[in-house]
Amino acid sequence: MFSREDCIDKRFIRTNDRIRAREIRVIDDEGNQLGIMPPYEALKKAREKNLDLVEISPTAQPPVCRIMDYGKYLYQQEKKEREAKKHQKTITVKEVKFRINVDDHDYETKKNHVLRFLGEGDKVKATIFFRGREMTRTGLGRQILERLIKDVESQSIVEFRPRQEGNTLHAILAPKKVEPGHKPKPPQQPPQGGQPRPAGTSPSPQPVAPAVAKPAS
Repeated sequence: MFSREDCIDKRFIRTNDRIRAREIRVIDDEGNQLGIMPPYEALKKAREKNLDLVEISPTAQPPVCRIMDYGKYLYQQEKKEREAKKHQKTITVKEVKFRINVDDHDYETKKNHVLRFLGEGDKVKATIFFRGREMTRTGLGRQILERLIKDVESQSIVEFRPRQEGNTLHAILAPKKVEPGHKPKPPQQPPQGGQPRPAGTSPSPQPVAPAVAKPAS
């Protein structure tokens, strides 16, 4: 196998009869140094083991070649690449559009969309598009995006603060990275049947019914 420092782009690796150097330094399939010899002699040793002679360091003086199963190496490399692609997370940018006259209900709905996208590991582009005379109220649009940033700051980081391009104002939020082994703290739920109590206070004791003595039979 190649070591990390030996690996080069497989598109440019010379093998067997394609090795043109007069002399090469040879490593066998068990990692032992066989010394410096002509390529035909090293190729003979490789073919005796039904293996390949592979040039792994063409710029060395002399070039370094290794006796190995090149087909098996390529198969294992392709398998590793496929496994790595399976575990790659493709991050997309989801856009959520606001209007400067957004009401509270619509704002909360869109904010929840932002939180959901962030929770799924996607980035969010929050956009406000100004139409006609709305261009005179760009400050109001900036206030809406700043409000959104503050409302979702526990689950996001700001990649780009609100910036204006033409008649569009936008900000980009990215999901906050969770440290390994750290679970996000769930929101506190109010106790059933009453209002939430301030932190650090204990629940009020429940009244206890007085004991009633039973008459002797």
